[in-house]
Amino acid sequence: MSSLPDSQRVVVTGLGVVHGLGQSVDTFWAALLAGRNGIDRITQFDASAYASQIGAEVRNWNPEEYMDPKEVRRNDRYTHFGFVAAKQAYADSGLSSDRVDPDRIGVIVGSGIGGMATFETQHKRLLEGGPRKVSPFTIPALIGNMCSGLVAIELGARGPNFGVVSACATATHALGEAFQMIRRGDADVMVAGGAEAAITPFAYASFCSMKAMSTRNDDPATACRPFALGRDGFIMGEGAGVLVLESLSHARARGARVYCELAGYAATADAFHITQPDPEGKGLSMAMRRALAGAGVAPAEVDYVNAHGTSTPYNDKFETLAIKRVFGDHARRLAVSSTKSMTGHLLGAAGGIESIISIKTIESGMIAPTINLHEPDPECDLDYVPNQARALKTRIVLSNNLGFGGQNAAIVFRAI
Repeated sequence: MSSLPDSQRVVVTGLGVVHGLGQSVDTFWAALLAGRNGIDRITQFDASAYASQIGAEVRNWNPEEYMDPKEVRRNDRYTHFGFVAAKQAYADSGLSSDRVDPDRIGVIVGSGIGGMATFETQHKRLLEGGPRKVSPFTIPALIGNMCSGLVAIELGARGPNFGVVSACATATHALGEAFQMIRRGDADVMVAGGAEAAITPFAYASFCSMKAMSTRNDDPATACRPFALGRDGFIMGEGAGVLVLESLSHARARGARVYCELAGYAATADAFHITQPDPEGKGLSMAMRRALAGAGVAPAEVDYVNAHGTSTPYNDKFETLAIKRVFGDHARRLAVSSTKSMTGHLLGAAGGIESIISIKTIESGMIAPTINLHEPDPECDLDYVPNQARALKTRIVLSNNLGFGGQNAAIVFRAI
């Protein structure tokens, strides 16, 4: 149990998610427990000339159901996702503007890529029609902090407000920095997470050129196979995951429903390579150790690790090694899964939806599986909860995210 005063303990009181598997937390979670795959051939552009032609899209999406049509036109798809997930989370928290000081509410919703679709569309207009054809809303729509700004306007939140950009570690860093702000006393409430919408021609061309994405286009349902032999790259997803964090004292004073405690967070760098993880897992190991230490949690107390698990040859092997370094013999008793096997990789939003998955694991006593794990890689030899959800009473969960540039983030959730 924490020795911190309630004003410095941080709890989760609201959850919001937008994903192809569900545009609500309950729908999304039910799909994961059923082992449903959200990956299929992409429809947002003609990908027939691309090495990778599959992704986890948000389909049947009409942001005008949730946003003013003017704001929809003025903002990028990534902002639509983040805005809606933030509104869901805020509603779920039970907060209202007349019950909380707006100067004490902050927003950090990050994006690893930002408004890629806006950039591509407006650049095409420039080339085809000249500079006067470029929309005056181009810059506000494409910058990575605009989702935070728009959410703050909607909520009247005048506390700390900015975006985080750290590739695929973005949302976990956003949550971690929000956590630190509450601990420091800079805010009572923080709305934090990540949003991404990078299923676009230029983004796909760029990742395909790196040979980073799976090319199993003939069988999208089994293409994402973390920790399995023959895995050949990540698969893009899109959407958003946003949480409402509060100090425990603030949540208790208003009688809030509390999901769990966000107990620890750490950020480190590999200082090794621009895209490849450290082959010894040193940076990630240090992030996990520091997050656990900050939470006052011994490695043997952790029940489940939601792995970064991208289905790339290097990440899965090196993350497995890092888990072994941190947990020692307990690594063999841990449940570990990569839910990216179903969601795809949401880049800067990954840590947002995976934190929600971690929290729902604690709440429900169920662990979402790693699907498509039928032939494990001998170098990936932990218990990855293969193919079917598992019932397990879970008190403490650690979630990892890594980003290009060698950036690592680990976060710890604890039952309360």
